[in-house]
Amino acid sequence: MEEDVNLRKKAELSLGGGIRLPKGFVMPYRLSRSTAGPGAGSSSAVFAFGKYRVKKGVSYDSGEFELHDEGGVLSLTRNGEPFLNGVDIKPVVYHCPEQAFFNLDQRCMYNCAFCASPRLDRNATKGLTPEGIVGMVKDAMVSKTVGSVSLTSGVVDSVDDTVRRMADAVYAVRSEFPDMPIGVEPYASCAEHIRILKEAGADEIKMNLETATEAIFRKVCPELDRDGIFRLLSSAVDIFGRGRVTSNIIFGLGETDAELKEILEDLCGMDVIPTLRALRYNAYNGESLKAAIGDVPKVTPDRALSTARMLKDCLERYDLDSGGCRTMCIECTCCDLVPFRDI
Repeated sequence: MEEDVNLRKKAELSLGGGIRLPKGFVMPYRLSRSTAGPGAGSSSAVFAFGKYRVKKGVSYDSGEFELHDEGGVLSLTRNGEPFLNGVDIKPVVYHCPEQAFFNLDQRCMYNCAFCASPRLDRNATKGLTPEGIVGMVKDAMVSKTVGSVSLTSGVVDSVDDTVRRMADAVYAVRSEFPDMPIGVEPYASCAEHIRILKEAGADEIKMNLETATEAIFRKVCPELDRDGIFRLLSSAVDIFGRGRVTSNIIFGLGETDAELKEILEDLCGMDVIPTLRALRYNAYNGESLKAAIGDVPKVTPDRALSTARMLKDCLERYDLDSGGCRTMCIECTCCDLVPFRDI
């Protein structure tokens, strides 16, 4: 089936290298310069085909994939071989297509091994204010569809200060756009932090458990409390409601499929929607990852597809549906294979 072929193409494209642009090609939209997520630190664009879309780093100098423009019809080759026809380039609002996703501060005192954000130029986020965010959303709405607003942040001085800063931004967006779906991705250390964000006007929350096992977590996030995050996810479900709480699990850190399945069951069992994020290496996190976990095989498209199907099966058995989420990574779909959207 064409859908199955394109799903595999998405897996291969998302896990592969960058895209080389043809000499003289003018991008139809501005490039995205992310300060969070797999593409942090790179200039990238969103490439769509059928119902799928992938955010990829682009360059005029090199790339595993090559973009071709034949009279306005775009296609991709891979190392010179045909790969994908009928490609479109989609506009990015902020970080995501059709979504304004802001990183309030890329600096973070926790320095998890996989995270590129705190290793970027400290001025990358330029001190976003609530008023500035509202203004940026208004400006974007002049020419683009803005379906939701999402907020994340590194922890700079304290968890309390970071949560309150995020809550101020949520309140400003909610006051200006009463019907706008708002998602938050904080690091919280108590249930009161979660309640503050909900009362400010957030609709959905993502609190990341990050790893399939405690042993791996201690290697890659030694300063954080995984058991505490797990307990607070239950509080988040009580405060935000079933189907409104998500949690990233990064796979490819050395866990087994059985360990991955177990944590998916645990999260779904407490009404949290897991999101699976394949580990990506880049110029910012490669050294820290090697120091933390050594040399582990890179995630293959086959594993990405099999784990996505594993997650969908788990969600179905617990009557959870990521299709109801309206913010953050599940709504974006550019970096992951998302059940009920891609598969």
